[in-house]
Amino acid sequence: MPSPLGGGRRAGVVTVRKLPGLRLRLAEADDMIRAIRAGEVDAVVGTGEQGLQVFTLEGAEHAYRILIESMNEGALTLTADKTVLFANACFARMVGHPLERVIGGSFRRFLSNGDRTLVRRLLKRVGPAGSKCEIHLNASGGSRLPVRISIRPLPGSGAGRAAIGMVVTDMTEARRTEALLRALTHRVVRVQESERGRVALELHDNITQLLCGIVFRSEALVARLSALDSNAKKEAQTLRDLLGQVANEVERISRYLRPGILDQLGLVAALRTAGGEFAKRTGIALQVVCKELAARLPPETELTLFRILQESLRNVERHARAGLVKVRLVQHGLFVQLVIRDDGIGFDQARHLARRPGKGGLGLLAMRERATYMGGALTIKSGRDVGTEIEVRIPLPPQAA
Repeated sequence: MPSPLGGGRRAGVVTVRKLPGLRLRLAEADDMIRAIRAGEVDAVVGTGEQGLQVFTLEGAEHAYRILIESMNEGALTLTADKTVLFANACFARMVGHPLERVIGGSFRRFLSNGDRTLVRRLLKRVGPAGSKCEIHLNASGGSRLPVRISIRPLPGSGAGRAAIGMVVTDMTEARRTEALLRALTHRVVRVQESERGRVALELHDNITQLLCGIVFRSEALVARLSALDSNAKKEAQTLRDLLGQVANEVERISRYLRPGILDQLGLVAALRTAGGEFAKRTGIALQVVCKELAARLPPETELTLFRILQESLRNVERHARAGLVKVRLVQHGLFVQLVIRDDGIGFDQARHLARRPGKGGLGLLAMRERATYMGGALTIKSGRDVGTEIEVRIPLPPQAA
């Protein structure tokens, strides 16, 4: 009978001899798993009950895989618990992780806490047509990547199977282009304001002065005409009155282009003056409520709010058929709020934008761009027969609080 020591040695020798083969098989298995997870395998050949058999991987159609891998957008399929079943190479490049580390992991790790809540809510109400939203992905190195995700539910979902299809679009270049366009728009607005100021000065200092001189001459002519020549005297009086109206209108246009009271007395005085002129010209009642501000606002903030008021009142005059407009200006800590509300017929915002894409000049889009460039936000609430409310909120520097 062999001794236990001898038997132990022979078993140890056999085990040591098998180690290289086992390691090789483990390495091959690991490579195969990596290839499957990376999407490099369409089928696996294995030994079954009937000898060698080909096992096709579900959803591994070659043509579709080539299409998805050639996309310039990220593509994902997720289970109901947000585990990544499939991801293309583009998505892996977006987040800066190897593809084999993306597949099989949780999609949640690429989301911040706020974006997780947003995506969770979006997934709860996603319909057959899908949903879209813009978020930031946590990429390698701590960077944040702006993306737009398009989500659609997948049919035939079950435990461990794909339940969600997702397309991820990198918005970095779009955001950069948007920022450049916004900066260009702001430069155009600044040049426009400068030109408005120049034209207003020309109208006030030259044209208005000339018109006033003509009015005085026509007044002198009316005084010199004899009462016997009644027809000529009436014509001269009519001419004098028309010239006076023209002078007043030119002066009004000059103030509209660049209100001197805004520079001299500030936003509150400019709002009250503009409101009074609007009510007198249109016959629409206007109420201005301005809470006392802590200090003069920055000049660019004052001009932005004043221009938004001007455009809002112009829209009321042209379209609202309103009988009353309420304007409210108030400062809340580090931001200032301007609200313009009318009791007019209102409008459907979606239909209005669809009917007039890109039109309107300094309309709703221009007002929103003005507020956005100042770091603020403009919201519009309107509907048929309920009037329109425009709210502007612009942050202030700490010294203005």
